[in-house]
Amino acid sequence: MRLLVVNPNTTASMTATIAAAACNAASADTEIVPVTSSMGPASIEGYYDEAFAVPGLLLAIAEGEASGADAAIIACFDDTGLDAARAMAGIPVLGICEAAISLAAFVAQRFAIVTTLERSRVPIETLVQRYGMAARCKVRAADIPVLSLEDPASGATERLRAEIRLALTQDGAEAIVLGCAGMACMARELQAEFGVPVVDGVGAAVRQAEALVALNLRTSKRGAYATPLSKPYAGILQCFQPPIRP
Repeated sequence: MRLLVVNPNTTASMTATIAAAACNAASADTEIVPVTSSMGPASIEGYYDEAFAVPGLLLAIAEGEASGADAAIIACFDDTGLDAARAMAGIPVLGICEAAISLAAFVAQRFAIVTTLERSRVPIETLVQRYGMAARCKVRAADIPVLSLEDPASGATERLRAEIRLALTQDGAEAIVLGCAGMACMARELQAEFGVPVVDGVGAAVRQAEALVALNLRTSKRGAYATPLSKPYAGILQCFQPPIRP
């Protein structure tokens, strides 16, 4: 099967990190197709960035589906554009936040998400509540700009580790969820270091996407995720008039 893994920001080096984590999690007969968004912000840190990341994300998923992808993964922990993508696409679309916390719930009664900046904490808390996990999950921010994860001299990994320690000692967390796709390749190392399950949303989404494809399950087109109605779109958004034809 072919799994499209879309980085909805425009930083190609982060896509490489995400792709490595996806390949590590994938079955031997699964092809990972990593894509960097062609338009939008260099990183997604808050509601404003998220809004402008959605058009490029939707275009990437439309192109991937047209090229034969069996499912798509949105590799941003804000689950950027997830509802719009599910309405647009005929293939399953997964967000890494939803995938990660559903998997964490299998291995721990209480768990913590450690994300990047404080401005990202509230949007993730909103997702946790939406996904029905608010009573079991605490969200922490390590004060790490997303792009600093790629700079060994930034001190980002030390701050991440410090926040994980606080989650374990102060919040009673029994497992940790890494709240940024840029942290994807750190999960195994941190799991060995702290002795608790550490869930990376990219790997979680890959395995869940494989299961959906194997079970021939697609997004319901009845109700909320019904195919968008065809109507005129004006101005620079004209190319997104449904149906999108990449």
